[in-house]
Amino acid sequence: MNNPDDPIVADGVVKTQQPVSSAIAEPEATTERHAPAEPARQTLPEKLYAKREVVHNQRIDGPFRRFKWFVMFVTLAIYYVTPWIRWDRGPYAPDQAVLVDLANRRFYMFGIEIWPHEFYFVAGLLIMAGIGLFLVTSAVGRAWCGYACPQTVWTDLYQHIDRLVDGDRNARIRLDKAPWGPAKIARRAFKWSIYVLVGLVTGGAWILYFADAPTLLRDFFTGQAAPVAYITVGILTFTTVALGGFMREQVCIYMCPWPRIQTAMLDEKSLIVTYKDWRGEPRGSVKKAERNPTAFGDCIDCRQCVAVCPTGIDIREGPQVGCITCALCIDACDRVMAEVGRPRGLIDYATLEDCEREAAGAEPRPVWKTLLRPRTLIYTGVWAAIGLALLFALGARTHTELTASPDRNPPFMLMSDGSIRNSYTLRIRNMESRPRTMEIGISGLDGARMWTGTIPAEQAAPTQKIAVGPDAIQTVRTYVMAPAGTAATDFNFTVVSLDDQRETDSAATRFTAPGGE
Repeated sequence: MNNPDDPIVADGVVKTQQPVSSAIAEPEATTERHAPAEPARQTLPEKLYAKREVVHNQRIDGPFRRFKWFVMFVTLAIYYVTPWIRWDRGPYAPDQAVLVDLANRRFYMFGIEIWPHEFYFVAGLLIMAGIGLFLVTSAVGRAWCGYACPQTVWTDLYQHIDRLVDGDRNARIRLDKAPWGPAKIARRAFKWSIYVLVGLVTGGAWILYFADAPTLLRDFFTGQAAPVAYITVGILTFTTVALGGFMREQVCIYMCPWPRIQTAMLDEKSLIVTYKDWRGEPRGSVKKAERNPTAFGDCIDCRQCVAVCPTGIDIREGPQVGCITCALCIDACDRVMAEVGRPRGLIDYATLEDCEREAAGAEPRPVWKTLLRPRTLIYTGVWAAIGLALLFALGARTHTELTASPDRNPPFMLMSDGSIRNSYTLRIRNMESRPRTMEIGISGLDGARMWTGTIPAEQAAPTQKIAVGPDAIQTVRTYVMAPAGTAATDFNFTVVSLDDQRETDSAATRFTAPGGE
């Protein structure tokens, strides 16, 4: 039971408890003193995760939409058709134009063949791709994300499938809200079957880059392909359908790290899709603007820019991570501006600097001045320098290589006549798609003769001929005999291709003798 003398704390104020009769009769007897204020407690929302709102983007036509159609057609055609292109490399090499031959550790791209020890070419191409992304981003923002990113291309493809099966935006919204019934189930089953078919074709095209396409396709459908082929197609089918068919803009907004990287690369001179708020605000309908033309801006708040956006953002809220710079909102806004008789460009590609100039009444700079600035020129120079270096290395490389490894145990053998014999393992690389005859010799070791495991010692000579198969490395066990009294010294093995190219290479090694190192 409470003691009447105990204090009462209410609303941050400590009050001394009085008997009821005393409080009524003598209200002034109530004494108050302020207690220390407690820190305000932050009320957390009941749910920390907001459920995704499905994006039903609307069909639109315009120059940027047509450019997206072009990019999607070209990129999908390259991906699906490339494994079927043939390239004649002779009878000893595969005739597939682009092939990643893991079994033989080769990478073929039309007339170029890359060996494992030449992986720096692939690394150089990857570096060029990265710098190219930096260049595009610094110049025109997230144009890669808006047009050519695989996630964007396949998402765009699936969105067109939605329109083909379910209709345009309003029809899809009504269908989503409709209760499940036979008609809705049949429509969903049909659409998702197309989803899976696109995923199967996508995964099937990928594995064709790693083996002869016609042969692998036949083996795949007859059940004779390797298990890894079926596993790979299954994984890629699932990921294509999941990422492009269902997750869509969530991949761009939440999963992909590239938007965060690009944000750090943009500056006030980068061209990005921009809503010109000084021109569009305050928003008002056409009727309101007719009654009071000076009270409203050009934006009539039709929300067409939101309706056509593949990620569902409102560009009028400013730059945001969900904007992939596809510029469909520009097509939509320009069409509306034309219908209401107002100038285009309320939403447009613009830089922050040009926006400030235009808001102040000045003319924006020409686009070429925006693109040709030190940052983009530096990126272009670095990108071009790497490309030229790769082309030079590709043109200067030879298709004949030689390596030599001396035996360590025993390092030498002293023969009965005083001559000295060393043993070596030579590896001759023929990077041509045809067999070639190579001549190996000795340079820098006077009086020395050589023979191999297939050539008897009676035929020892300063040079020997070796046959090397196409696209092969020939391992040759080699013996070198030097006259008595020869001291330990360095010398070279040499190789010459006995054809019209007469390519040469050499490998430095050491001849070991008694008393030498």
